[in-house]
Amino acid sequence: MKNYEYFEVTADIGFKAYGNDINEAFENAGIAMFNIITDTCDVNPVKEIEFEITSEDEVSLLYDYLEELLFHHEIDFMLFSQFHVQIDENLHLKAKIKGEEINWEKHERKTEIKAITFHKMEVKNTCPAEVQAIVDL
Repeated sequence: MKNYEYFEVTADIGFKAYGNDINEAFENAGIAMFNIITDTCDVNPVKEIEFEITSEDEVSLLYDYLEELLFHHEIDFMLFSQFHVQIDENLHLKAKIKGEEINWEKHERKTEIKAITFHKMEVKNTCPAEVQAIVDL
């Protein structure tokens, strides 16, 4: 099973991320999102950030999770390459993400993500699990 794939959307980019469960699908969504920004293979997991969020449904949880990742990217000026997600039955997500500060001399500059959108966002909490999102470039 592949971890993620991209699909074309006019002026934006979409991705589907997969996993054996919803936790792994969310983790692979983080990788897919940051591989739009840079090559995550070049991002060393030397600094860890933890956060928790709770949402009213699975789609909102995916949106809030991706928004939080983008927030830490922009505010902490970091790139991330490792994601650990734990979601409970109350739609409470605990995340540990690892990466390093952006160094455009080291990291390949691909595409800037301006925002996460709700457009066509989906969460299939099945086995295997699948999530889909579109980001605004």
